[in-house]
Amino acid sequence: MSDAKSTGPKLTAKERRERARRAPGLAPRTLQRLAKQHPTAHCELDHRSPFQLIVAVVLSAQTTDVGVNKATPKLFARFPDARALAAAEPADVEPFVATLGFFRTKAKSIVGLARALVERHGGEVPRSMKELVALPGVGRKTANVVLGVLWNEPEGVVVDTHVMRLSQRLGWSKANVPDRIERDLCAILPRAEWDHAAHVLIFHGRRCCFARAPRCSECNVKDVCPSAFDAEHVGRKRAQERT
Repeated sequence: MSDAKSTGPKLTAKERRERARRAPGLAPRTLQRLAKQHPTAHCELDHRSPFQLIVAVVLSAQTTDVGVNKATPKLFARFPDARALAAAEPADVEPFVATLGFFRTKAKSIVGLARALVERHGGEVPRSMKELVALPGVGRKTANVVLGVLWNEPEGVVVDTHVMRLSQRLGWSKANVPDRIERDLCAILPRAEWDHAAHVLIFHGRRCCFARAPRCSECNVKDVCPSAFDAEHVGRKRAQERT
């Protein structure tokens, strides 16, 4: 059932096509307007060091940031840095991440990550995409989060489920796979905004443009969104993709 707050004037097919045509060119201005709606947009994974951030991002796969933030205080109290975690066995780590999905795999991943950090980088988190993606459990998305949050030097826009959904709803990308959406976003947004853009879109997806019952009436950019007041079935994963 749709949220009553989302009800509003439906666009005609012609209006929707015109907004979709104009959307990529308006993307920087649209992002600025969304940023005004979410002025505190930031990475919501709690961390106090580069090591804690990269571990938290690896743990966040297919798990909410809220869930990760509940698990990491005890994890980092026991394993405060890469050397401490590298000395552990995955079985030692599992109880600290047991509340997260795929916790056994994640325990193995973060121990392997810590060992690689110690062996290859003296326990420090490297500052290049090439070195980051060579680490166990670290893909391009995780690397861009680390590069963006720590140094504002991402090599692309982080594309998670919220960024995918909003990119499609806003008409910024017609693609349905992360790497193609990332290319589309990088082409229409200034490089200096790549990190900030991801945080703004994620904030908006978590607080307004929900997968189900998006609150279009509360959105700062409903006047330019091609999906306004009819967004629920745009950008959502099909049932077989959600399982």
